[in-house]
Amino acid sequence: MYLISNREMLKKAQRGGYAVPAFNVHNLETVQVVVETAAAMASPVILAGTPSTFTYAGLEYLVSICHQAARVNHLPIALHLDHHEEYDDICHKVRSGIRSVMIDGSHFAFEQNIEAVRRVVKYCQNYDVSVEAELGRLGGQEDDLVVDGQDSFYTDPMAAKEYITRTGIDSLAVAIGSAHGLYHGEPHLDFERLAAIKQQVDIPLVLHGASGIPEKMVKRAIALGVCKVNVATDLKIAFADAVKAHFAEHPDANDPRKYITPGKDAMRKVVEDKIKICGSAAML
Repeated sequence: MYLISNREMLKKAQRGGYAVPAFNVHNLETVQVVVETAAAMASPVILAGTPSTFTYAGLEYLVSICHQAARVNHLPIALHLDHHEEYDDICHKVRSGIRSVMIDGSHFAFEQNIEAVRRVVKYCQNYDVSVEAELGRLGGQEDDLVVDGQDSFYTDPMAAKEYITRTGIDSLAVAIGSAHGLYHGEPHLDFERLAAIKQQVDIPLVLHGASGIPEKMVKRAIALGVCKVNVATDLKIAFADAVKAHFAEHPDANDPRKYITPGKDAMRKVVEDKIKICGSAAML
């Protein structure tokens, strides 16, 4: 098995009315948990890494681990560049075997965003790499990405149509009220806006910042055209809480194989729940 683009994966989800979960991974343990669980549930899956994740884990290490996870579990997976901004960095990672890219130009003005994305799309076409981009801007924090609430703004449906036509992207990340990191209070998603975007475009839509959003909201977003659901913070919290609980009960613990295992078990439950919410089980 091998690393693939997410293009056909998301098109199939679009036709089937479900979403593919995209889990942010950081190390061997998160890759193991996500891929093993997805394989057991016969679910397509995307493994996502931010620039800081690749810096931490090492590009070659992470690509090799994901290749091996795909082979061992007989599961084609998409290793995805999440919120990447630097053209040269994206090109280097594509040449290293990654076939799924998100170029984030959402911090630019509309025309600059289009130009940055179009340049990446043109390069990625040489390698059959799928490209996701974001129009609008999510607030919150994910790794090194920090966006103050006053700097966030929602996706304009008519602008989305033009954006897709001029860039040639495969999927569109929409800003409809979700946020990276933890929510302070109940999330509020603009479903009317999402429906309006869906009326204007025909490519798969992506929901970032899905950690902490109630199940019924995620399912409604999927019914309105979301085909990829990003999950990061929920995995981090589950892992950290379980490991901290283990140390609280076993303060002298010093064997990583023993104190990391509860964290893996906690993450596995999160992955199972997200796959069920996305409706992607048995969709391979």
